Amino acid sequence: MKRILFLVALLITIDVTFSQTMVIKKADGTYQEVPITTAVELSFYQPCPGMPTVTDAYDNKIYNTVQIGSQCWLKENLNKGTMVDSAIGQTDNSSNNIIEKYCYGNLEANCTTYGGLYQWEEAMAWTWNSKQGICPTGWHLPTKAEYDTLTTVSGVTATDSSGNTLKVIETTRPGTNTSGFSALFAGTRTQAGTFLNAGEMTFFWSYESIIAPDYLSAYRMALFNNNWNMNIGTVLKSDGLGFSVRCLKD
Repeated sequence: MKRILFLVALLITIDVTFSQTMVIKKADGTYQEVPITTAVELSFYQPCPGMPTVTDAYDNKIYNTVQIGSQCWLKENLNKGTMVDSAIGQTDNSSNNIIEKYCYGNLEANCTTYGGLYQWEEAMAWTWNSKQGICPTGWHLPTKAEYDTLTTVSGVTATDSSGNTLKVIETTRPGTNTSGFSALFAGTRTQAGTFLNAGEMTFFWSYESIIAPDYLSAYRMALFNNNWNMNIGTVLKSDGLGFSVRCLKD
């Protein structure tokens, strides 16, 4: 009888869910709060040895870490800086140590949940000779090769591909999060200064530019809610797109 009760309690614990909401601006200019039901994740993954959390000296925000193969990642998207309206471009305030971010729907609450969205130059802290960008000291924006490594070590199997292993467990999407990367579908800030794709896809910047003669484009990683692919491609820096930043330990 005790064993049966233990199994029932375990099943109840596993099946518990919690709800998050995201506020999205609709085409008619009104705002709508959209529920996101997320399954409680099992702890198959571990924080980085000796470094379960990292405190960013810029604003004292605390981020969790996750060890994936030989790589140590922040477990959340970066959320630092002052929110600016999506209708304007982010500008070089590096001399004043001011970082600007977009929050989906121009609502700070969405940055709290999904992290900020940054244009490439802002993510790079307006420098081109250091891959740290706006990441905390000792961390950096990943290279294409480091994203490729993430694909290799993130638990790819015949039934659980790299894209799914990187995405949070949700009842309506195929994420398994067995890697612990815990990607959310944060959406993007578009070239036109609007927001798109929340709940549908997410993009992460790389610091790496395309090799000469095309220094005008940068790599990015993309994940989607309707298929398992993890796509590594390029976009023009001049497009002004706002993507998420996920930092990797040096």
